[in-house]
Amino acid sequence: MRLREDSLAYALQQAAGMVAAVIDGGNLTDAFERLLASHPGWPDAVRGAVRDLAWTTLREYGRGDAVLAQLVHTPPPVEIRALLLVALQRLWQKPEQAHTVVDQAVEAAVASMPGLKGMVNGVLRNALRRQGQWQEWIEADPGARHACPPWWQARLRAAHPQDWQAVLEAGRQRPPMALRVNPRRSTVADALAELEAAGASARVLENGALLLAQPRAVARLPGYAEGRLSVQDAGAQWAARLLQAEAGMRVLDACAAPGGKTAHVLEGADVDLLALELDPLRAGRIERNLARLGLAATVRVADCRRLESWWDGRPFERILADVPCSASGVVRRHPDIKWLRRDTDIARFAAQQAEILDALWRVLAPGGTMLYVTCSVFDQENAGQIARFCARHADAERLPIDGRTELQLLPNAEHDGFYFARLRKAP
Repeated sequence: MRLREDSLAYALQQAAGMVAAVIDGGNLTDAFERLLASHPGWPDAVRGAVRDLAWTTLREYGRGDAVLAQLVHTPPPVEIRALLLVALQRLWQKPEQAHTVVDQAVEAAVASMPGLKGMVNGVLRNALRRQGQWQEWIEADPGARHACPPWWQARLRAAHPQDWQAVLEAGRQRPPMALRVNPRRSTVADALAELEAAGASARVLENGALLLAQPRAVARLPGYAEGRLSVQDAGAQWAARLLQAEAGMRVLDACAAPGGKTAHVLEGADVDLLALELDPLRAGRIERNLARLGLAATVRVADCRRLESWWDGRPFERILADVPCSASGVVRRHPDIKWLRRDTDIARFAAQQAEILDALWRVLAPGGTMLYVTCSVFDQENAGQIARFCARHADAERLPIDGRTELQLLPNAEHDGFYFARLRKAP
């Protein structure tokens, strides 16, 4: 049975495929990109509907399982489990569409596994009859209550005892959309006027980021194709400002893909910038982003820890170390992270970060500054990491950020979660 692309059944089926891939241990973004590659003619409406269903289901993952545990006693195939999770999430979102959702979920089952259409129909109708008990079932499961694994909650409580619940709640919301103006091709005032004329309201934040009142398709952003604007989270836009690169400086962006921070540095100053990236495909994204913005840098595929493979012996006056991390501050954009990560992964990330910091410190010029950045909200990767680094390196001095020793941004309605620390090497 072939489903119509403009039907809810089709969107449920395609979203369930992505959720199933994550349940099997796959990456959500990779699954979506494969799906787009196999459906190049998808209209924006279909692409948006499929993405919204998958991302929303995974932001709330745990709640659906708590309900299914009370209704399904024989585990179904992963494809059907995923379809049920997506359908339940749609019922939470659109309770007024209950009949349609059940009907379309059954249609999706017929197209995927016709022998299990009766199971899907029975489970969803039983779920609706017992809808008054859903919250009770969810509250009884700590992971379901906050849509987050218990170990993750424990780390957040320890790191942010006053804010951990707000951080968890932010992780369940749709993320804000912020823009960065390329000062070489436009101004903030002109960009705001263009957006307003296109029906997109925005306001300027403290660091110059433009926060859209409502997210908007990139293709509908005036000035994007011409390189006047870029999409970049407002929190991430602090990096270039805190790095304080000046014209003529030699600058290293050590873990550069996809290139947003690289471009931001180049937009602000005429510097000699080397961008390193371990993944060749992601390195290509850096080059494409720079080309769109009319910027130039040297982009190399290399592991920044292996100095012999890329360093020419000349020190850098500024280093941006936006290191690999748990990505715990950006889970609303990448909701599979909460469920794919394990508690033991944090120590592995911390060890990798320490290796990167120690290697990059060797190529930083005396008197130079290194900006350490993560999109994490876990102390082991942030404040703890920098404290351990400073204990190992007597020539490291922590430079203040607005009177503080570090800047920890927690996800909220304006930005994602980021950590920044500025380190100066003794002359």
